[in-house]
Amino acid sequence: MQSLIAEFDHESTNTRKMLERVPDEHLQWKPHEKSYTLGKLATHIATMPGWFTMTVGQSELDLSVPMEQPKPQTCEELLSIFDAETSAARTALSTATEDVLAHAWTLRHGDHVIFTMPKSAVLRDMCFNHIVHHRGQLSVYLRLLDVPVPGLYGPSADER
Repeated sequence: MQSLIAEFDHESTNTRKMLERVPDEHLQWKPHEKSYTLGKLATHIATMPGWFTMTVGQSELDLSVPMEQPKPQTCEELLSIFDAETSAARTALSTATEDVLAHAWTLRHGDHVIFTMPKSAVLRDMCFNHIVHHRGQLSVYLRLLDVPVPGLYGPSADER
């Protein structure tokens, strides 16, 4: 469990570095008509630590039930959301037992089951990997807006 928390802390620090770069004046910008706006993508990333909390504390998520998403208007509001979600997620992970993480967790859309996996696998696949995926998208958005991209696993081209 300690290695999971250490990874969570490391990835959360990296994610916060990316979110800190989101410029308020470009929240409505998007690189393509099919893409999220910068604000929507950044908000999605900022709320994703809540998926750790939900995975540990619940047995399923039904995507057919609408979920209210915050609508931050500034980077400061975005970071506040992220910090609160991260704190709650770290608490959930710190108190989770191996027994809890072995229980099944289901993602569904109404009656259609998308998948069922042990919670430990959901944390890796749907939580960690999903955040990293969208954080990569965010780095491209920032690059296209000529915002310096922070290094996450070493220096970026902007930090050399």
